[in-house]
Amino acid sequence: QVQLVEFGGGLVQPGGSLKLSCAASGMIFRQYTMAWYCQAPGKQRELVATITPGGFTNYADSVKGRFTISRDNARNTGYLQMNNLTPEDTAVYYCNANLPRANYWGQGTQVTVSS
Repeated sequence: QVQLVEFGGGLVQPGGSLKLSCAASGMIFRQYTMAWYCQAPGKQRELVATITPGGFTNYADSVKGRFTISRDNARNTGYLQMNNLTPEDTAVYYCNANLPRANYWGQGTQVTVSS
């Protein structure tokens, strides 16, 4: 059974940092493109960043220079390092792993940026 489990969300002050982790099981993780999405209250789910099996990355304009996506295929884990957080980054963050005919989601982890 495929499972993605996110860790690392929480409450942080503006300007602070958090590192999210996504632990994958039941899949050959290294074959999947991994992504992070976020969904703020009342808004649609948005793509934050992606990383291909080969390590190529892509970011939403709003997080470029602040967030870094990475993966450790040996540990079947993906990461999202978030720096210089702002209240606008407050959202539930979801891990996603996909292939052309497979798409899996984690349960989400809440990130709240507030003083």
